[in-house]
Amino acid sequence: MTEPAAPPAALERRRPDRRIAVLLGIALATTGLLVGFIWLTKPPGPTIARGLPVPEFSGTTLDGSAVDMATLRGRPVLVNFWGQTCAPCREEMPLLASKAREHATDGLVIVGVLTDDPVDGAQAFASQYGGTWQTVIDPGAKIKAAYHVVGRPQSFFVDRTGVLRSIQLGPLTDADFERQFALIAGGS
Repeated sequence: MTEPAAPPAALERRRPDRRIAVLLGIALATTGLLVGFIWLTKPPGPTIARGLPVPEFSGTTLDGSAVDMATLRGRPVLVNFWGQTCAPCREEMPLLASKAREHATDGLVIVGVLTDDPVDGAQAFASQYGGTWQTVIDPGAKIKAAYHVVGRPQSFFVDRTGVLRSIQLGPLTDADFERQFALIAGGS
């Protein structure tokens, strides 16, 4: 019996090229599917990003009054998402209370957003830790979703024109606060 003839050298060289082309095709198709999936599953609603206006919201506060972000234009605003079961919020709230007093003459407004926790006990918690600012109740986590909040505490520094200038995930330190407040304090 005779042995089969070896393939010509040119044919052998094309086989690896074909494999690379097939692998590239698979990679491109997979990338396309992934991008499509991400685009289709992205949260609906406004985009929140530095340099863009923040989503407007209004709501009822812990003491029953109303808050509307649109009425705060012209003032630097810190939107702070917190909850009484959030241990880092206990560390941060006294600092925010101190900064609210320190920067009152600069027009600083802090708006708390109670999220992922029951309303019962929130007012007592805020009072215990010095949180005297208005805290909006977020039933259904609609504000949280609009701001794409990923954890608590999370703070959004909004300038006098309603544009987001900085985001802080986790508790603020004194230095964090001052650095980010400087981004929103300017102008009148």
